Amino acid sequence: MPEALPPHPPLSNYYGDASKRERFVRDIFDETAEWYDEIIGMLSFGSGNRYRRDALVRTGVKQGSEVLDLATGTGVVARAASLLGARPVGADASIGMLRAGKSRAPRVQAKGESLPFEDASFDFVTIGYALRHFADLRTLFVECQRVLRPGGTILVLEITPPRSRVGYAVLRFHLNRIVPMLARLRSGSAAAKTLMHYYWDTIDKCVPPDTILAALRDAGFTDPKRHVELGTFSEYTAKKR
Repeated sequence: MPEALPPHPPLSNYYGDASKRERFVRDIFDETAEWYDEIIGMLSFGSGNRYRRDALVRTGVKQGSEVLDLATGTGVVARAASLLGARPVGADASIGMLRAGKSRAPRVQAKGESLPFEDASFDFVTIGYALRHFADLRTLFVECQRVLRPGGTILVLEITPPRSRVGYAVLRFHLNRIVPMLARLRSGSAAAKTLMHYYWDTIDKCVPPDTILAALRDAGFTDPKRHVELGTFSEYTAKKR
């Protein structure tokens, strides 16, 4: 059996032992679900919904497409897919996020590494800024490949720190200083502030783009590609044979 490929090294200042990572991630998303939509709006200065829609269009999502949105959270990607006339289904390990979701799409509590769907069930699988929260990218991508129909597409949206020192410093200041402060002020929740610090640390420590593309290829996907917007927003796509 292939060795697991976590998206980043253990972040022991959040959960101590690596075996506690999954519980920490689920609990902190459960606790912050009430404010999550507002918090992610701060991350993108309110432009995130348009960008998600544009990314879906670039990937080929259209009227009638059957879309599985993994780590759907409150359903922001699923809502964007619905506006295009697609038929999304959301899946997330956090019951708090699913309950707080405003999407009318069907929602299922499930881990991405073990999906309760039959083979070849969807035209698209999407993962919106959540790749860093899974436990094993190899198992995740194999499951995504399994539930896609032949010719189906996976779309992974992620934040990748810019290569330039100035760009990196600006992004770090925004995500690790400004957004956590605003999240705490807006929600009154210490957990919301912690979540945003954790968010940045997972971005900063995430495996590089070449590793993600190789993992897609190893899972059986063809033609894995990375498209970059504004030097920071990565769109990974790949096809099932």
